[in-house]
Amino acid sequence: MKDSGPSEPSSPSSEPFPAPVYSETVLAVNFEDAKKYFLDSLLEIHAAHTLMLGRQAIIPKAVASVLLEAISKLDRVGILRARYDGRSEDLFFYVQHLLVESCGEDAAGRIHTARSRNDIDLTLYRMCLRREILRISADAAEARAVLIALAASHLETLMPAHTHTQPAQPTTLAHYLLGAIEFLGRDLQRLRAAFATVNRNPLGACAITTTGFPIDRDYTARMLGFEGLQLNSYGAIGAIDYLSEAAGAIAVLMLNLGRLVQDLLLWCTPEFGFLRLSDAYVQTSSIMPQKRNPVALEHVRILASRAFSQSQAVLSCAHNTPFGDVVDSEDDLQPLALAMCADTSRALRLFAGVVSRAEVNRERMCRAANGGFLTVTELADTLVREEGASFRVAHRLVAASVRIVGRDDSPEPLVTEMERLAPEILGRKLSKPRELWLRALDPAHFVAIRAIPGGPAPEAVRAQIAVAEKEQAEAEEWVHAKRSLLEGYSELMQNEILALKKATP
Repeated sequence: MKDSGPSEPSSPSSEPFPAPVYSETVLAVNFEDAKKYFLDSLLEIHAAHTLMLGRQAIIPKAVASVLLEAISKLDRVGILRARYDGRSEDLFFYVQHLLVESCGEDAAGRIHTARSRNDIDLTLYRMCLRREILRISADAAEARAVLIALAASHLETLMPAHTHTQPAQPTTLAHYLLGAIEFLGRDLQRLRAAFATVNRNPLGACAITTTGFPIDRDYTARMLGFEGLQLNSYGAIGAIDYLSEAAGAIAVLMLNLGRLVQDLLLWCTPEFGFLRLSDAYVQTSSIMPQKRNPVALEHVRILASRAFSQSQAVLSCAHNTPFGDVVDSEDDLQPLALAMCADTSRALRLFAGVVSRAEVNRERMCRAANGGFLTVTELADTLVREEGASFRVAHRLVAASVRIVGRDDSPEPLVTEMERLAPEILGRKLSKPRELWLRALDPAHFVAIRAIPGGPAPEAVRAQIAVAEKEQAEAEEWVHAKRSLLEGYSELMQNEILALKKATP
């Protein structure tokens, strides 16, 4: 008997799937994420596709009815409790296995006619993302409504406007807030555009080139609450701008919110004292009993920063990937996008709560608007209007007067110096009474005279608020309409299921 020698090592390609480390680092993690985020959408896609197959006579209506019954009887709680054990590659195949157990392999196997995991995945990703965009839109609209109400109650609350972080000119709190109200309005428009891009049906693209079966993509779009098709099948699978557009809109929204919160945190400092948060939103120190820390606004800031960073991570993950079907934009990326959405919503909701209960110190704001020579632009403008001086000469005269009086920013010494310097700089004495120059230095007058569109004068601000309120009503109506759409398609699909069962012998 000959010695056969040492046995040949097994080929790496003969190792059973999945490798333990692959299971631990990828498949088990993705299985949990899929259950958490996508189970309901997956089952809705199964039902809509089955209805369409029966309607198009691609499978017998009786089989479609059996499949729909099996889908409806799946134990969702049991699926959520399931743990990845390697017997099914992912949640899709796990649910497919449950359907086989429920109605047999022949019937269950027919549900996968004219579709692929590719178009299923892209469809459920869009279904989840559209819900998140709508929720964020509602939260942004609520935050904007809080700011509109606050602006409406502070039309004449004087405050200093800052440029380069330095006090610059008087304005009103309403005027300041309207700047933020406007950018939130633009943020809502960006979110609406992202929703329109996302809410297109990719189902029917199959792997990437559609199918030879006579499917009805418009029908599944209606059954699943989509507002049209993601038409080109290659783009439906390979394009990722539905997600990057949403990430971009969220990035701009969170950047805008963070900049506003930075100001509000500054206003909460004793040095400013413009804003006092409700006790419900402040925390004290474990060692310093006097502390009122505005940590709720700090939480808004870090949540906005987190969401912004996640949006950049979404874009980075997609950058330089091939235009086609790749996992880079699938199982590992989608939870990151949904975490981005969750933190965005948290930031907006908390911001609205904090601001709605905050107390504005009108007296402190007005005092700050009365100091620091903030009104001298109007003094120069008045010299132009009343004395016929060029603005450059008027600017030079006022600047010289400010330098001479130094830190004494009260109106009387400033006007005295301006009158004294006028012959030297202007070439003649001032012809108008002293009271005119003193009035020019009044911050209330400064604001009142700036009444052109977009200015801080109360009548100009009222007009801006009226525009904002109209836009707000339109935004809220849009949110309501899209909520109705996403809440109503399930009933539409159930009615179709009932009709099919009635038509099935």
